Amino acid sequence: MTVEEFEEFYAHSAQQLVGQVYLMTGDLHEAQDVVQEAFVRAWGRRGRLSRDAGPEAWIRTVAWRLAVSRWRRRRRASEAWRERHEGDPAVPGPGPGTVALVTALRALPDRQRRVAVLHYVCDLTVEQVAAETGIAAGTVKTHLSRARAALRPHLEEVPDA
Repeated sequence: MTVEEFEEFYAHSAQQLVGQVYLMTGDLHEAQDVVQEAFVRAWGRRGRLSRDAGPEAWIRTVAWRLAVSRWRRRRRASEAWRERHEGDPAVPGPGPGTVALVTALRALPDRQRRVAVLHYVCDLTVEQVAAETGIAAGTVKTHLSRARAALRPHLEEVPDA
């Protein structure tokens, strides 16, 4: 098949082949992709394709095989993902102490909450908190004192808090 014959073949049959493969696959975008890929492969074989031997059948067969191959690849990837992730132990939820702490911290003003978390959770010194937040060390101490006072009633009854 010459270049001109191939171009004519493509122009005449591409849409029809996409429609046929679409009906076989049920996915228009997939049909367009695999038919296009089949034509790319046919281009390299155009010397061996002839109208009498059924180049449309060759394109349709190659497109179908490409679609099936893609389905298999996706299914294997999906199965592999499930195998990797379904066997993982479930991450335990937060305990009652953590829930109580988070709830109590949410009730604090933003600056107090940030200072308290940096000092008590991140284990930073007052000077390090001051440097990170841009707040004077004396003000950090005031925020820590107020945060402790506000948190105390919420956390006294909760174990592990």
